[in-house]
Amino acid sequence: MRLKGQVRTWLAAAATAAALFVSPTPTASANANPNAQAPQAGRYLNLHQCVYMPASGVDYFTTVVPSRDGRFTTGTNTSDTANTSSSCGAGDGNFEPSHPWAGVQSLDLSAGRYLNLHQCVYYSDAQHDHITTVANVGAPEFAAHSNVSDTPDTTPNCGPGQGQYHLVPLLSDVKVLDLTAGRYVNLQQCVYYYGQSPFNDHFTTVVPTTRDGRFTTGTKVSNTADTTPTCGTGDGNFTLIPLLSGTKALSRT
Repeated sequence: MRLKGQVRTWLAAAATAAALFVSPTPTASANANPNAQAPQAGRYLNLHQCVYMPASGVDYFTTVVPSRDGRFTTGTNTSDTANTSSSCGAGDGNFEPSHPWAGVQSLDLSAGRYLNLHQCVYYSDAQHDHITTVANVGAPEFAAHSNVSDTPDTTPNCGPGQGQYHLVPLLSDVKVLDLTAGRYVNLQQCVYYYGQSPFNDHFTTVVPTTRDGRFTTGTKVSNTADTTPTCGTGDGNFTLIPLLSGTKALSRT
């Protein structure tokens, strides 16, 4: 009996000693960090704005992501490097890059929670022509003040236009993209065209225009990578051109 008691005493002591060296397994709640963010695929969203015009006449249109027609591609990307020069397709022989409005804006994704994507659309009554900008490049009169911030923008911040081109508030807007809402920034562009005399006019939308839903787009943040653009049907005069429209899913993680 005395031996059994000694064995029990020794086993209890051993168990106590072993417990001192065993770290408790942390619970999921102990490991969770509500403020933790997934690692980014790149610090910068390099927003390439490519504007094309015909060899003769006036008819500008803009691409921000590669169109389904690869001749009007752009270099928009996420990267740890801030791009310093724009990358645009060569056009199709009829339309060529117009450099005064072409450029790249590097948006620091670590600067805040929201990507405020501004779209500014200008129109010339004399030329019957639209110009769309989404980046703060080139002449300040046509700047779209897209930014990354902890504050969601509520109204578009656009240059006033210049010369014959004036801002069109109905088609201009800002889309607030919550960068914590998903893995992908799905940028979409929808290009519309009106070709009845005296009009010969393309124009582009990149953000959903809440003031005129006929020219909406599907630009958003999501855990799903979009493969096709979601575009409005136009207004009966301007019709969608699928060949020039496109989408690009920019992975953040």
